[in-house]
Amino acid sequence: MNLLERLKRGTVFFDGAMGTYYADKYGREPEYCEFANLSYPKRVEAIHTEYIASGSDVITTNTFGANTEGLDCDWETVENIIEAGWAIAQKAVLGSSVMVFADIGPIPHVEGRDNTAEYLRIVDCFLKLGAENFLFETFSSFEVLEDLAAHIKQEKPSSVVICSFAVSAEGFTREGVSLSRIHKAMNADENVAIFGLNCMCGPIHMAKLISEIAVSGKPLIAQPNAGYPTQIGNRVYFENNSDYYAHGLVEIAASGASIIGGCCGSTPEHIAKAHKLFYEKSAAAPLPKAAKPSVSIEKSENRLWDKLERGKIIFAVELDPPANSDIRAFMDGACALRDAGADAITIADCPISRARADSSMLASKLRRELDIDTIPHMTCRDRNIIATKALLLGLNIEGVNNVLVVTGDPVPSSERGTIKSVFNFNSVVLANYIHDLGEEFIRGPFRVFAALNLNALNFDSQLRHAKEKLEHGVDAFLTQPVHSSRALKNLETARTELSGKILGGVMPIVSHRNACYMNSEIAGISVSDEIIAQYEGLDKEQASRLAISLTTEIAQSMEPFVDGYYMITPFMRTDLICEIMKNLK
Repeated sequence: MNLLERLKRGTVFFDGAMGTYYADKYGREPEYCEFANLSYPKRVEAIHTEYIASGSDVITTNTFGANTEGLDCDWETVENIIEAGWAIAQKAVLGSSVMVFADIGPIPHVEGRDNTAEYLRIVDCFLKLGAENFLFETFSSFEVLEDLAAHIKQEKPSSVVICSFAVSAEGFTREGVSLSRIHKAMNADENVAIFGLNCMCGPIHMAKLISEIAVSGKPLIAQPNAGYPTQIGNRVYFENNSDYYAHGLVEIAASGASIIGGCCGSTPEHIAKAHKLFYEKSAAAPLPKAAKPSVSIEKSENRLWDKLERGKIIFAVELDPPANSDIRAFMDGACALRDAGADAITIADCPISRARADSSMLASKLRRELDIDTIPHMTCRDRNIIATKALLLGLNIEGVNNVLVVTGDPVPSSERGTIKSVFNFNSVVLANYIHDLGEEFIRGPFRVFAALNLNALNFDSQLRHAKEKLEHGVDAFLTQPVHSSRALKNLETARTELSGKILGGVMPIVSHRNACYMNSEIAGISVSDEIIAQYEGLDKEQASRLAISLTTEIAQSMEPFVDGYYMITPFMRTDLICEIMKNLK
């Protein structure tokens, strides 16, 4: 009898945690419990036996972290661990109806490394041993799982594949993938028999998440943590809350999960009490839910986007945030730009990884005090998923509903010993995350802008990336400045190829030195030799007149291909931008 047939008889119990329970019983020897398959197999077998005695219908192999990166070992060792883990589990269930699932966890991400080949080696190792049941657990995205499930079903059509994801109480994985996207993808994948959630949440939060996807036609699995842990010294502890946990698992079953079990902090005692309570209740009724009070909140209109939708050419002007707390020049510049007809102010987020006044706080201040729309830049550097959501909610409250998402410049290599970059996202994932947050922005959704480099040597690659961004929640593009015929030609191509709105980048060049610097040192900007030559020998006043004339001419040549202009202010020279806007209006 396979798991799908067993589910026809009712709820199925999986086992609980191996790693945290092993550490509680035996300490950190070995450091990773997967190595115990080789050094202490009887300990692992004893834990399996405890879970079987607790009422588990399914046990999972002690192989969650069995990969070369996670265990910092060679493939031969990983293979030995998998083979031993499989043999130990098979021995533990001998003579019973308990099923064994091959347990595979995520391989830690290393920049530039594709883990697909190793995942396939792990899967093939289990298939060679005779495995027909697979549990992929604690994953943060589903793309690699779709490939692995297809491979398993091709090699063994009778197999059962379960995909389980680590989703926070807020409904997102660490990679910013929403529960709704997981639900949609897993339901559509014919190779995945069962999907669900494990880790990150305690039972009450997981019950809520399960209830949100219980409309699924596929069986759902739920394996919550034993609440939320406490760290004491270098060890992480879970409270001994097995009675509370048992009630939580029963509520999860009532919320729609067909398969329940435990994750971090759970023990055979937790599973035994849940098993006993579940069958005592026979059928668990969900707790009554209080009706949500009706609250009327005024939505803030997106004036900038409304102008774009009406076909109005808009002017979004970038101002550098101050490097200290003196904000007078910044505010005066923004006021002058507003009065000259700018539709929005864009503000960079710590450009070239140097600390500046926060772009989102400045955007909120401008919106509130000058009543001008803003587009704060939001890098993927320096914020994890929690900080990112908190910032977005704050912006939404302030009526700022446009953001530019960029991956962000890395920290200079000389400072990496003391300053650490945090990259939970890239710009595509961040755009998708903002889009998926959706209705949580009750004052109106964000419009997401992204960068488009018209000066890229391989512009076809840029276009492919831009199309991917559009598929993942981006609405419009701000381009790098145009200072060459090649960039203008690429802009024309972008207009033909891309469905999103485009704000063409223009940036006045203020001197010969400035032209050389931009061409040689600023990533993504290319200035033609003809333009550089025109600035040679000019004084400041002459260079300013040339900057206004050239930039106006470039902007006019861009007009057939853009929905507006992204104007970058050099050295806070708002006077130049105001003159150029006057010429273009």
